[in-house]
Amino acid sequence: MSSAASRPGVGPFDRAHTDDLMAFLTASPSPYHAVASAAERLEKAGFRRVEETAAWDATSGGKYLIRGGAIIAWYVPEGAAAHTPYRIVGAHTDSPNLRVKPQPDMGAQGWRQVAVEIYGGTLLNTWLDRDLGLAGRLTLRDGSHRLVNVDRPLLRVPQLAIHLDRQVNDGLKLDRQRHMQPIWGIGEVHEGDLISFVSAEAGVDAEDVSGWDLMVHAVDAPAYLGRDRELLAGPRMDNLLSVHAATAALASLAGREDLPYIPVLAAFDHEENGSEADTGAQGPLLGNVLERSVYARGGSYEDRARALAGTVCLSSDTGHAVHPNYAERHDPTHHPRVNGGPILKVNVNQRYATDGSGRAVFAAACEKAGVPWQSFVSSNDMPCGTTIGPITAARHGITTVDIGVAILSMHSARELCGADDPYLLANALVAFLEG
Repeated sequence: MSSAASRPGVGPFDRAHTDDLMAFLTASPSPYHAVASAAERLEKAGFRRVEETAAWDATSGGKYLIRGGAIIAWYVPEGAAAHTPYRIVGAHTDSPNLRVKPQPDMGAQGWRQVAVEIYGGTLLNTWLDRDLGLAGRLTLRDGSHRLVNVDRPLLRVPQLAIHLDRQVNDGLKLDRQRHMQPIWGIGEVHEGDLISFVSAEAGVDAEDVSGWDLMVHAVDAPAYLGRDRELLAGPRMDNLLSVHAATAALASLAGREDLPYIPVLAAFDHEENGSEADTGAQGPLLGNVLERSVYARGGSYEDRARALAGTVCLSSDTGHAVHPNYAERHDPTHHPRVNGGPILKVNVNQRYATDGSGRAVFAAACEKAGVPWQSFVSSNDMPCGTTIGPITAARHGITTVDIGVAILSMHSARELCGADDPYLLANALVAFLEG
């Protein structure tokens, strides 16, 4: 473990931040709920929502916009010049899960089931024999949306009994189409049943619903784990842990007029399936916001170029803690540990965007915050994952550094991290954003 800290932490957050993360995870079973939860926290800090379709003014202060499952928020200090650079924390709101198909009502052998599609690289077995809820958004005929969250046991993907598959412990094999359709009752299947049920839960007439983006979630509450409660188990830490930390860090800077940068939160959707969406990091959303902010303050194209040239982004996403049962899957000289502070993620083939200059920026922020940090690289004989970091760097031409929190059980329905790491990350992000 590398450490840039030789003194106790000096940031604003402590274990109470982790408590709040648990509430955030519970309130955010879908990307749409996650941005609503983030917006609620920003509103309390004095941020105001702006619309993409409205003209933007030159006023200072905190602002944010929401598009689908993405949120961009920024704070403009009083008197900020048009060419003021940005400090950005990037993250994503989506997590691997099971998502409802356009024709959801199905069944077999007297069981009523819900037709789902696999979203992202989920660990399929972690959704078996688990109490599941249903959440997302409904689109009404007038174009408006209504959030819905059935946060109680509603669905279940039952595993085949060992008596009918005696070799199951030698290797479970799941057919993504046939074996992952959850049950939610017994009896005859009727077209429209699921949407009628969900519409009633949302308090709207089913006839007014013209579209839906619904997904399954585990209803187990986040919980501290271990003899000394030094671990945290919960859903969607990849990557709502980073969204929550970045939101808290940005909100803590509200009212600060001495900032040399404009701090920004960019939480995108659809990272888990490639970021190619109007709400993804591959899309124009972030670039549009940065440009419009420059122009709203009377800036020119030259001011925009100057601002982006001085901008740095921390792409914050979870990474892999060393696994005690599979240590051979990790690089032998890089073993990130939980509660060891955030990790700096490096890959020379640009699966992560970090270089030496970026490392210096991150190390300086951790040192300022009194936060320990660690390095992560993949073993040479294992393929390396990626993040929004390289996308952000290439699309916008800005210095980008990949970081995150080390966890176990990534892409499981329920993941595991150290209970101190969420607030250590948030403290490092504050130091980074304030420069």
